[in-house]
Amino acid sequence: MTATPSVQTAARSRTGLRIGPLLPARLRPLGRPRLWVELVFTALGYWAYTLTRNAVPAHQDAALHRAHRVWDIESTLHLNIERAVNHAADSVGWLIVGMNYYYATLHFIVTIGVLCWLYFRHPNHYRAARTALYTATLLALAGFTFFALAPPRFLTGQGFIDTVVTHHTWGSWASGDVAALSNQYAAMPSVHIIWSAWSGAALFFLARRTWVKILGACYPLATFAVILSTANHFVADAIAGALTLALGFLVQRLLTGRPAYPPLR
Repeated sequence: MTATPSVQTAARSRTGLRIGPLLPARLRPLGRPRLWVELVFTALGYWAYTLTRNAVPAHQDAALHRAHRVWDIESTLHLNIERAVNHAADSVGWLIVGMNYYYATLHFIVTIGVLCWLYFRHPNHYRAARTALYTATLLALAGFTFFALAPPRFLTGQGFIDTVVTHHTWGSWASGDVAALSNQYAAMPSVHIIWSAWSGAALFFLARRTWVKILGACYPLATFAVILSTANHFVADAIAGALTLALGFLVQRLLTGRPAYPPLR
């Protein structure tokens, strides 16, 4: 005997929590969108991201004050590993120069590459994954706007090293000659962590080869090491970035009623 839909729904509610969907079926298709539409949408989104992030905030004093507060709180909680990591990495010239370039380039290259990979190789997961990424990035922009925070390298008297300036490398839009073009107080949450964790999750859940899954799992960990080594972020920024991405996936789940990725087999 086949259970009626109402019985099936009741059974499902007893076995687990069903989240969403908030959108009607016609607004949550599985297939990938048209490429030209997606390119326009992505370009507009990146323009908005750049416009907001690179608008130099007027609250410099508040951003520096918050940075000192974050450092004090981390010190109280014994989470203040940034300075030790910064000095250790800076003592190895080739390593820190490589990290400077990693910070400046892979942030964009890997994220764009994973977006393209999802679009062409995993079209049924593209919309959900993209929605989570864009939602998390939008939340990060809100953080930059309402919680301007200076990076650790701006903390005078705390002994942090600005590795880009010290080693004369182009390794950060917030250091050196391009500093005037970038928002130097967009540290909380860390978009480097948001984007690297998103990219790593996509590779981990969808890649078929084990070595690619391992690479996906290691990528956000390597990024975490880089943002601390270059004194561009606090540990708190990374934690906030991870939580922001989790919220992005939660919003995506609420909208569509389905997870972005299949369970691991």
